Amino acid sequence: MAEETESNQSTMESVMEKISEKIHGHDSSSSSDHGKPASPSSVKAKIYRLFGRERTVHHVLGGGKLADVFLWRNKKNSAGVLGGATAIWVLFELIEYHLLTLLCHISILALALLFLWSNIHTFIHKSPPHIPQVHLPEEPFLQIASALTIELNQALKLLRDIASGRNPKKFLMVVAAFWFLSIVGSWCNFLTLFYISFVLLHTVPVLYEKYEDKVDPFAERAMVEIKKQYAVFDTKVLSKIPKGPLKTKKV
Repeated sequence: MAEETESNQSTMESVMEKISEKIHGHDSSSSSDHGKPASPSSVKAKIYRLFGRERTVHHVLGGGKLADVFLWRNKKNSAGVLGGATAIWVLFELIEYHLLTLLCHISILALALLFLWSNIHTFIHKSPPHIPQVHLPEEPFLQIASALTIELNQALKLLRDIASGRNPKKFLMVVAAFWFLSIVGSWCNFLTLFYISFVLLHTVPVLYEKYEDKVDPFAERAMVEIKKQYAVFDTKVLSKIPKGPLKTKKV
């Protein structure tokens, strides 16, 4: 009888221990869930990104083969494109080779090779050179012209809105950009400026993608400081400039 009582007590104790273990385990899991840090995706979403972007650098650049070239996804293609641009810049800028002269020399060389091939093909038992006919489809050119027309109209509309004086901030930014470009244009010609821009497109995006976690905090501090200085400038200068009349929208 005493043994049955002891066994019942031990059974009840073991059941109570299991229940208490489950309760404590649930409390610890819930407390760990509450104390768990935010997921990396949620933390990443709160990080400041340059120009307020929400996509990757690859998507910002278009996400296609052009973005792969700029970000050096294929090093051979990127190096080949950059090397070709460098060769063109050296040929026309450093050696001072003119485009018309280059085209004439290439034409003379091609005609000389065709002349020799046409006259000696009977001696070497080869067929005469075949010059293919060029057929250009109309649809791609029409699409390009349509896209350029749309972009040009949008640019003209943007310039008209800026010149209206309704947004002094944007007006000053555009004037400063044109002034900066005019200074750069006085330092070098268009070909050199184009080559410098091409080199920057092949270096800045890939470096930013590699060190964006270090660049973005610095850019955030810089933007905060710029906004503070602009607020002071707006209070002292821009707020005193009369703005252009707003156009009433037609119903």
